[in-house]
Amino acid sequence: MEDFKRVFDLPAYQLSHYPQSDCLNEKVNSAWKSYSTQDVIDYMNRVSLSLIASGIKKGDVVSIVGNNRPQWNFTDLGIMQIGAVTVPIYPTISDDDYVYIMNDAETQILFVSSQELYDRMQNLKSRIPSLREIITYDKIPGAIHWDDFLQRGASGDPAQLQSLSDSVSEKDIACMIYTSGTTGFPKGVMLSHFNLCENMRGVDDVLPINETHRALSFLPLNHVFEKMVVYCYLMKGVSVYYAESMDTIGDNLREIKPHFFTCVPRLLEKVYERIMMKGLELKGAKRALFFWAVRLGERWENGKNMGAWYNLQLRMARRLIFSKWLEALGGNVFAICSGSAPLNAKIGKVFTAAGIVIMEGYGLTETSPVVTVNRYDTNENILGTVGPVIPGVEVKLAEDGEILVRGPNIMAGYYKLPEETKKVIDADGWFRTGDVGEWVRGKFLKITDRKKELLKTSGGKYVAPQPIENKFKESPFIEQMMVVGEGKKFVSALIVPSFPNLKSWCDRNNVRLSDNDDAVNNSKINELIQQVVNEKNQQFGHTDQIKKFKLIPEEWTVQGGQLTPTLKLKRKVIMERYKPIIDQMYADSPLDELA
Repeated sequence: MEDFKRVFDLPAYQLSHYPQSDCLNEKVNSAWKSYSTQDVIDYMNRVSLSLIASGIKKGDVVSIVGNNRPQWNFTDLGIMQIGAVTVPIYPTISDDDYVYIMNDAETQILFVSSQELYDRMQNLKSRIPSLREIITYDKIPGAIHWDDFLQRGASGDPAQLQSLSDSVSEKDIACMIYTSGTTGFPKGVMLSHFNLCENMRGVDDVLPINETHRALSFLPLNHVFEKMVVYCYLMKGVSVYYAESMDTIGDNLREIKPHFFTCVPRLLEKVYERIMMKGLELKGAKRALFFWAVRLGERWENGKNMGAWYNLQLRMARRLIFSKWLEALGGNVFAICSGSAPLNAKIGKVFTAAGIVIMEGYGLTETSPVVTVNRYDTNENILGTVGPVIPGVEVKLAEDGEILVRGPNIMAGYYKLPEETKKVIDADGWFRTGDVGEWVRGKFLKITDRKKELLKTSGGKYVAPQPIENKFKESPFIEQMMVVGEGKKFVSALIVPSFPNLKSWCDRNNVRLSDNDDAVNNSKINELIQQVVNEKNQQFGHTDQIKKFKLIPEEWTVQGGQLTPTLKLKRKVIMERYKPIIDQMYADSPLDELA
């Protein structure tokens, strides 16, 4: 596949191979508006010409902050086509992070979507000397609108555009994505056209999608995962429909009936929890049938023949129960690709048994991002692992288990940080991921923890928090959890209950609660969570078992500063915020005998 070497070559590649009338789609005034492959090319060219007219030159930085929409793609492609660099930024980060990123990158023009973001950026503009203007996708009084911006290039010279486009090398930087980071300021990851295009080629035969399929996109395009996936949709001719918002995903699924989508594990967990709570509300035979099907799904093993009796039962379960799950997702979904965080294997089993293959993968911003992914063929898919390495990429484990990656997908480096780059990429090109892993059956990679997140108890025992937290979050009553115990004699946890599910439980058990604070201090709620802790502890060795816990009344969020934009725990921030509660856990009862 030599027809594209730069990311902005993709629309022309699609036009010559799989031209689509609905290449990119958005909901406008309650109706879907489609842009054809040719429309995408035309808008990309208009953006490029308008950027030239705005004084943007090769190497300059243009940023995008906003929700997913076709204009996001037009802007991104148009920026890259003239050799400028796209710096996408999350719409949920702090003001200080916005100022830091745009000053570090020296952003010259900023595109935003909404009134709220425009007002916020206007307030920050005086702190960002390089920022010349802000352009809005929505019509906002007093702001430079998208349509007005596009008029700038109306009399532009196509020959000048062609010349600039021809001058862009595959080794030039296409975009710079600032890692959210669980500690410290974000670092700008420089990704070249070569990095991204080679990563696309690596997953070309891995993704089970083609020009006859539709995909729903709702993960933020400013994250490398969805950004790359949408590039792959362009490469393979898949029609992309952007969800209106996270709140409308259910409605949008039923409207467009997609065949494929990507998600983060937390979304699948929430869908699963919602289904389970509905099952608990059933009575009699319907309830028994529901949980019979779920138990059957939990026994599923990819690539294993479970026998004639199991297969017969599964066919019945798919027809009677699981078919309704598929209908709720639009009826056509045959695969979901999960990434960004570890997926609970049990949830993967049940969805795959239901007829929706879960393809869990692994990668980092610095690896463009895909390193490994479980295949659609369930013989090449082990749930609980992140799958085999994709073609063109090498992976090995260091002596301490750290995952090392080498290949054409490894970033060009951290922007303005050569020493930081040297710390993570050695002389032979191996990138240190900071993740710890192991091989399953010699070819399936399993992530066991973050190297920096391993706890060491005062007894010298190492504890990996993530597997414990993921196991506990299988409970419908636990929304979030963080294991603590560094330097302590035993392991404890901060637990954020699932308050909607607790409310349903309280209604069924005649427990009255006034608010979340009341809930976390209620003895019956604490007894319920203690039962969950006792049950889950049985699956861990003595050192890894949760000896004490405290319930937290507020959910951890990106806006609250406890989560990164990719929903990873900021452990240091949480530790500092709840230090008095943690200290109290260890002061209330020494529990030396439990250590």
